[in-house]
Amino acid sequence: MSRKVFHKISYGLYVIGSKKGKKFNGQIANTVFQITSEPPTIAVSICKQNLTHEFIQESKVFSISILSRETPMRFIGHFGFKCGRDLDKFKEVEHKVGLSGVPIVLENAIGCLEVEVTGSVDAGTHTVFIGKVVYTEIINDEEPMTYACYHEVKGGKAPKTAPTYINGEK
Repeated sequence: MSRKVFHKISYGLYVIGSKKGKKFNGQIANTVFQITSEPPTIAVSICKQNLTHEFIQESKVFSISILSRETPMRFIGHFGFKCGRDLDKFKEVEHKVGLSGVPIVLENAIGCLEVEVTGSVDAGTHTVFIGKVVYTEIINDEEPMTYACYHEVKGGKAPKTAPTYINGEK
């Protein structure tokens, strides 16, 4: 069985932000999907080992910043391959605070959503958080980053905590 087939499924690349008390954290995610249009409902898959998971579980809110195709790998690495337990990921990144107090990344983003968690599904190593969209904004009309572009054009890899991680991926 070739697990590389999972890279053929259409994904985007997003920064998921959340809060715990007055602290912010964010991470890269590729598994974000709209569930319903009325009411607007969305879901995201987050690894249980990630600090963002802990923040979403406690605060019951998260943001989704849709990344531009032109997002530099350094920026993706900052949110995707560094741990919020070791650094403040939002310290030098252009962002704003949303209606529910979550951080929303503006830098390299083409749009954003703010979501209140209404439910979750245990998916083994990950939790799928489902929520009601309470705010949206189009930042610009650039093209979104796709997961295919991240892999094929930019040469990106999936970290071990990503749902699309392939052991020994080259």
